[in-house]
Amino acid sequence: NKVMLIGRVGKEPETIEASGTRISKFSLATSETFNDKSGEKQTKTEWHNIVFFGKIAETIEKYVNKGDLLYIEGKIETKSYMKDDKKVYATQIVGAKMNMFPKAKTETNDNTPPPTAQITPQAGDIDPNDDLPF
Repeated sequence: NKVMLIGRVGKEPETIEASGTRISKFSLATSETFNDKSGEKQTKTEWHNIVFFGKIAETIEKYVNKGDLLYIEGKIETKSYMKDDKKVYATQIVGAKMNMFPKAKTETNDNTPPPTAQITPQAGDIDPNDDLPF
């Protein structure tokens, strides 16, 4: 039982502590685009309930916000409970791994320039000032 999802956070994550463990819950939207029978472009969105425990939940609490693009690995878990004398089922993804994608420049609110890397030439490197045949 393994699931891998790439999607956007649908609402601000809720993080609580229970029995000394941090727990983060949020919804994740995954979408696919296709052409219907008449050739019109359609988009179908699926919503997933996500839950993380422990250190990853702490990271989510600090850094994840609504609209963020995430990669999640985990397992599908279905639970049942009684509500109004009826048995109700709920399916969620219990996360094991999470990667955050970088935010687009338009999503940042500050004017901080992106970090730059200083590259030091090494012996045998091509001199960028040389005329190259391609």
